[in-house]
Amino acid sequence: MDEAGRGSDGGYGLAPGRRARLRRLDAAHHLHPFTDNRELAARGTRILTHGEGVYVHDQDGRRLLDAFAGLWCVNLGYGRRELAEAARRQMEVLPYYNSFFGCTTEPAIELAAELARHAPLEQAMAFFTSSGSEAIDSVVRLVRHFWAVQGKPEKSHIIGRRNGYHGSTVAAASLGGMAAMHGQGGLPIPGIHHINAPYWFGEGGSLSPEAFGLQRARELEEKILELGPQRVAAFVAEPIQGAAGVFIPPSTYWPEIQRICRRHDVLLVVDEVICGFGRTGQWFGCQTFGIEPDVLVVAKGLTSGYLPLGAVLFGPRVGRVLQERGGELAHGYTYSGHPVCCAVALETLRILERERIIERCQEDTGPYLARRWHELGTHPLVGEARICGMVGALELVPDRRVRAFFPDRGRVGARCRDLALQNGLILRATWDTMLLAPPLIIRREEIDELVEKAWKALDQTQAELARG
Repeated sequence: MDEAGRGSDGGYGLAPGRRARLRRLDAAHHLHPFTDNRELAARGTRILTHGEGVYVHDQDGRRLLDAFAGLWCVNLGYGRRELAEAARRQMEVLPYYNSFFGCTTEPAIELAAELARHAPLEQAMAFFTSSGSEAIDSVVRLVRHFWAVQGKPEKSHIIGRRNGYHGSTVAAASLGGMAAMHGQGGLPIPGIHHINAPYWFGEGGSLSPEAFGLQRARELEEKILELGPQRVAAFVAEPIQGAAGVFIPPSTYWPEIQRICRRHDVLLVVDEVICGFGRTGQWFGCQTFGIEPDVLVVAKGLTSGYLPLGAVLFGPRVGRVLQERGGELAHGYTYSGHPVCCAVALETLRILERERIIERCQEDTGPYLARRWHELGTHPLVGEARICGMVGALELVPDRRVRAFFPDRGRVGARCRDLALQNGLILRATWDTMLLAPPLIIRREEIDELVEKAWKALDQTQAELARG
């Protein structure tokens, strides 16, 4: 790197002195989420400096293909001037006002209407938050309130899934089924229950995917009957369980889940924080899997990650009760319906429509990515390659002929992730599963680059395993 900070590939990084100073400050004053902060302080954080399209640049000036879209969210890629301009215009006109005391702003009204137009819910009503985690906490409160104002306060128990992920606030982390998260902070809170995930590769045994999907769906009915249908308020789940390892459910799963919820009068709440806004090849994962929800939760791709914003979308059954019979809604956030965030979300939705990005993913780049991703599934280290739209996973296994895990689960995936990064590719590893969620704007030639670098990382990982 030269004095100006120019890296070997022409990208700008940070000059050595500045990089060292920032790392010292980070170690001294910054606690990172989902990180061993002691270990990170010892080795130094990776500092990202700028991005364009599907690429980001780090402190060394290296250009990295971000095949994880930041954190499942930068659907439109980096450097979209239209989104920056939308934020600037709104900041100059009205940078902030709240939605309390009978007030709101034009962007919040327009965004609520646009979400209602796109969502697979009739006459949807939006409650705005700053994140998916806040939105899930709002679901817990408002679903319980929905039943209480109808004279059923005992209908308050909510069911989620083991290894589901819904955020890390107290209620969201409780509803998610991550054991490591439940081990910190006295979680889960009362009234939250879990059933098993539709993870056929890891837990399906000798069952066909279809039989396994039905078996796992029927665990919901067993749990509802165990608790008593008169006590169960809702079932909350992601269309595809993302953070756990991209568990794409068998085709039999969601129709049976829906039947069970309808039979027992349990609200079906679908967490679209990852799947929403094109990730599965349609506007929402509900549409991909034929789900008819009562409530939707969105965030991430709503602003392409450019600003923090989430929302709960209530269908007519729930929305009308909350509006007409709920009395004062004693719930909300300082930034509910933040006008700048809403303006950026509106522009995000316009770009998705104007550039036909979701249609292109469905008709062109999605099928192309699927074909190339399944080629990676032929690698000797890969037991299964699964993909739906623009989200996928590679299961790394010691023997591809057997559905079994490495004994020291997580070490191989972490090493493959690190080798991919050395090759200029950002993938995520959950245990020994490599996760994929690139920006939706990715082009065929960038998909080819992604696959080439991923294959190289797999080869390098296999070679290290062979050396012991």
